[in-house]
Amino acid sequence: MQVYRELRVLSARPTVRTMAAVPHRLYGILSASERCSVARWRDLALPAIEAARHAGRVPIVIGGTGFYLKALEEGLAPIPDIPDAVRERARARLDTMGAEQFHAALAARDPIAAARLAPGDSQRILRAWEVVEATGRPLSDWLAQPGGAALTGPRLRILLDPALESLYRACDARFDHMMRRGALAEVRRLLAAGFDPDLPAMKAVGVRELAALIDGRLDRAAAVAAAQQATRRYAKRQGTWFRHQYTANLRLERVDESAIECGVSYARRFGLTLPR
Repeated sequence: MQVYRELRVLSARPTVRTMAAVPHRLYGILSASERCSVARWRDLALPAIEAARHAGRVPIVIGGTGFYLKALEEGLAPIPDIPDAVRERARARLDTMGAEQFHAALAARDPIAAARLAPGDSQRILRAWEVVEATGRPLSDWLAQPGGAALTGPRLRILLDPALESLYRACDARFDHMMRRGALAEVRRLLAAGFDPDLPAMKAVGVRELAALIDGRLDRAAAVAAAQQATRRYAKRQGTWFRHQYTANLRLERVDESAIECGVSYARRFGLTLPR
């Protein structure tokens, strides 16, 4: 989400001062009117990482979307781009049929994907349907193909994995801070721009909840509480993914001076630091 220019507050983009202190790449580079898929992001990230290396810097990839990190490290199945018309038909079909019937229809065309996905997982069910509709081949076939170009060279994996109670407190405080920084005005501008609600930027945590406040369906307290709950749920899903699918060299509950020293020590062991 941090690639979208219009989501400075709701994506918690680093401050102007922070971005001036050390080079940052891929922040605020696209309009919310565009779709940034994992494949497109990887195609942007790989050359940015190489450019940092050639400039004599150690590239640091930071974020919480595990699938994107996996695609960066391991490559990505060569699934063709899905035409917008196919996406629109798939969404209309889901809206007409409902989640249960749509899931059953997917099971008839891609039983492997359907078996992995719950009917309520609309985003992934739509993706599986779009792929088989556009290519004539089920998503499971594409995922069995070898991935494309992947990240090369030594790397150190550091996972920040705080205790759930402190994580939830941080999630709530995070959204309160966003409200003070102008999250509501940011969503007003998004809605005024008339972007398609199906675009990725319009699905950022907080957009739906604050849109409900703007149009009167929720009061301020209820909208903030709903956005905080959505943040906590998202953070919990992230933690579950990383604990089960990510092998970290270093796992930290919090970042403090001792953790930074430990990280630097690990970086030296992995050959990631630059000669002075």
